[in-house]
Amino acid sequence: MCGIAGWYSPARDLVHERATAEAMTDTMALRGPDAGGVWLRPRVALGHRRLAVIDLEGGVQPMVVDTAGGEVALTYSGELYNFRELRDELRRRGQHFTTASDTEVVLRSYLEWGEAFVERLNGIYAFAIWDGRTERLLLVRDRLGVKPLYHYRLGDDVLFGSEPKAILANPEVPRTVDLAGLREAFSWIRTPGHAVWRGMSEVRPGTFITADRSGVRERTYWELEATAHEDDTDTTVERVHELLSDIIRRQLVTDVPRCTLLSGGLDSSVITAFAQRELGTTEQIRSFSVDFAQHGERFTADRFRDSPDAPFAREVAERSGTLHTNVVLDAMRMADPEVRRAVVGARDLPTGFGDADNSLYLLFQEIRKGSTVALSGESADEVFGGYKWMHDPAAQNADNFPWVDHTHVTSPHTGIDVFTPELRASLDLPEYIRQGYRDAVARAPRLAGERGLDARMRTQMHLHLTRYMRILLDRKDRLSMAAGLEVRVPFCDHRLVQYVFNTPWSMKTFDGAEKSLLRAAAREELPRSVIERRKAPYPSTQDPAYTGELLRQASDVLADGGHPVQELTDTRVLKEVLGRRPEDVSPAHRTGLERWLDIATWLDIHRPTLQLA
Repeated sequence: MCGIAGWYSPARDLVHERATAEAMTDTMALRGPDAGGVWLRPRVALGHRRLAVIDLEGGVQPMVVDTAGGEVALTYSGELYNFRELRDELRRRGQHFTTASDTEVVLRSYLEWGEAFVERLNGIYAFAIWDGRTERLLLVRDRLGVKPLYHYRLGDDVLFGSEPKAILANPEVPRTVDLAGLREAFSWIRTPGHAVWRGMSEVRPGTFITADRSGVRERTYWELEATAHEDDTDTTVERVHELLSDIIRRQLVTDVPRCTLLSGGLDSSVITAFAQRELGTTEQIRSFSVDFAQHGERFTADRFRDSPDAPFAREVAERSGTLHTNVVLDAMRMADPEVRRAVVGARDLPTGFGDADNSLYLLFQEIRKGSTVALSGESADEVFGGYKWMHDPAAQNADNFPWVDHTHVTSPHTGIDVFTPELRASLDLPEYIRQGYRDAVARAPRLAGERGLDARMRTQMHLHLTRYMRILLDRKDRLSMAAGLEVRVPFCDHRLVQYVFNTPWSMKTFDGAEKSLLRAAAREELPRSVIERRKAPYPSTQDPAYTGELLRQASDVLADGGHPVQELTDTRVLKEVLGRRPEDVSPAHRTGLERWLDIATWLDIHRPTLQLA
């Protein structure tokens, strides 16, 4: 996994822009700590930072093939899980390889099949190809949008990068965020293509963009489709098991140490158990979970969590035979301003999941000491229907995104209204979210003849797969890559997603529980306690020392009269919370404090120009 950056210009001579190309590429150093380089030609500059995972010696980038018609170059971030099969096929078709890397498979696939090559790729990727034969740039993103890719129009030029910070490093790009960007940042709905920074866009999942002298064009090569599901329940469960086995077998391929993330929930337990089964006795895979100091003694059940994770993770590790490590984090370490700064800097956004982001980043740092690749259970809830609100009749029938109502931690309504009344009125988040919901529903595919709850939940699943999942995948990518760790997400294999998307809701819940198909497919692999365990989100610390440190930091920032966050803040509301003892701060108020500190940190790091009118 790596970081990429670049610049296309139909008129400038970019050979003279080495300093800028290097500055853009250097912002990706955490994503690619092992090597880096830039490749310059008059019309294009390609930059690459490498995290070496496959063919450690041979996969150097940007990678170039000199053809009879001109040079074809690639800067690539990602993993291709079917690269071995493609390489064999390409060799039979006459392509010659000089490395064992999946990077060269991508490049030679393009040489063999042109733009149609994207249909053959199975993996997570974001890359740019410069075709010197036609002087055309091609930007490509994987089907589910696991790996990020952004672009920016600078007149007739196109800038691109794995993260916004790569584009913002170009001195000609203004660091401007307007009301539209703030609405997107604070709404928790992740509109496809929206990048928050004014003028910047995401390459949409399953899409490629071409740029040449005739302009910039976009084409979608894959999206979810509604098709009739013909398999009965037993056949469907068997097919899910087969797919997961194949997916995990492919995603275990690496030339560096690998591990799994194991919380003790169903999703991560499935990944861990299947991975160890695939490896058999040849390797005892490492598994990692996160816990908090004194969490067991202090744990209190709430509406999100019935029980702590650690006992379930240990049980899965013992049954599967993994080499398990429980990473225990201290509350003060999670509240460290430097950790917050690293997390917010990785996200390039002012909104996150509070201490859950900080602890995840620290977990990834600890894992990176011994492993370079980790397999995660991310996105199983979106694929199989795991969230509690999905099974709430009120949420099923509400005309809104179910994760943004007043009861869920991801809601913009959760927390305290730290913004000034004037800014809240200008943002008008309720209307922005309503319009986003209408637009999302209009894009959801429908199956002819499908009615009632199955039809309603098909739309709901599409909302989660195209909006909510994007938030979580981006979070997982940014925080892991900031630690130089590649996290793979088997549940995002497009074959599995497409297959399960088209199973009716009645089949997804055939035994009366959430994620029925996944539970049934893994029943023989996991302890009964895990199979029957209710959904629990990523853990959050309950230590009042963490809240106390938030209060202290917020007081310090508020006392800094020159801090740019002041013009956004309703100080009366904030001061009322700051006057409380840590044990008297409600979970909603703590969330508000975390978000306010994230905003302050984001403003401090990026110093954007805010256009609030």
